[in-house]
Amino acid sequence: MSPEARRRRERFVIAGLAFACLVAVTLFLTVGARGSWSFVLAFRGTKVLAMVLVGTAIAVSTVLFQTVTANRILTPSIMGFDALYALIQTLLVFGLGAAATSTLDPRLVFAVEVAVMVGLSTLLYRWLFSGGLGSLYLLVLVGLVFGTLFRSISGLLQRLIDPNEFVVLQDRMFASFNAVDGSLLAVSSAAIVAILAFLARRTGRLDVLGLGREASINLGLDHRREVTIALVLVSLLVSISTALVGPVTFFGLLVANLAYLAVRSHRHAAVLPAAALIAILALVGGQFVLERVFRFDTALSIVIEFVGGLVFLVLLVRGLNR
Repeated sequence: MSPEARRRRERFVIAGLAFACLVAVTLFLTVGARGSWSFVLAFRGTKVLAMVLVGTAIAVSTVLFQTVTANRILTPSIMGFDALYALIQTLLVFGLGAAATSTLDPRLVFAVEVAVMVGLSTLLYRWLFSGGLGSLYLLVLVGLVFGTLFRSISGLLQRLIDPNEFVVLQDRMFASFNAVDGSLLAVSSAAIVAILAFLARRTGRLDVLGLGREASINLGLDHRREVTIALVLVSLLVSISTALVGPVTFFGLLVANLAYLAVRSHRHAAVLPAAALIAILALVGGQFVLERVFRFDTALSIVIEFVGGLVFLVLLVRGLNR
């Protein structure tokens, strides 16, 4: 296939995904609506915006992380972000109590969660990348170790918490797309749009970065600088999505691999928007099917994690069989 034909195919796939997302959003906003349209559209629109932001952040961060690590089965969750989020929630409930925690300004809690996650990850990157070769693999290993440490501390504190407060804490630990605070969407939207605008000008660098360390250096790219920038952006995106809805482990793995299959290309100018659109379609379409068609009470995050876990196992088995 010629490069021009490949580009046309990429544009066709992205246009098709965008149209499917538009249909899913329209159905979610209108089907089953009763009463005041202004209230219904505002209420459901908040949900849609939250799912769009979270889906975009998770998809883009996963593609970036897989580009940096040159591994299709790794996700940013391996760095322990979900465990750190759980530890922050546990410390809040353990130190202040469930009642006091629920009265805190959600914008303040959101800012603290994002600042802590981004701050710790940035310090980790600066420390590790001041070393020599192999720092990226050391980074993944240290992320696994810190994730285990955070989970252990959280488990210890959760055993010391009052059972009634533990129920409240457990509810906060699961990802929920229906309980997003609308006051957090404006700042989240601004941050994600700024990151996407920044990435749109660097897709060529990301393509070179995906060739590997030696090839990117030979082509004149400052590999360490580009990797650090990419990882900081991953930290920002993951911390924002996690602080909005909670930890989602396998969703990014699912949509990133579906995006590569859909566009059949490694060009980030095509893969990034395709992954974001697939994530939006999965969240909005999945929520619509669960709520309006089957009328299930099952949380969408549970279904997504189940499917994503199956995809992870399939990719793992395929890799072992090669």
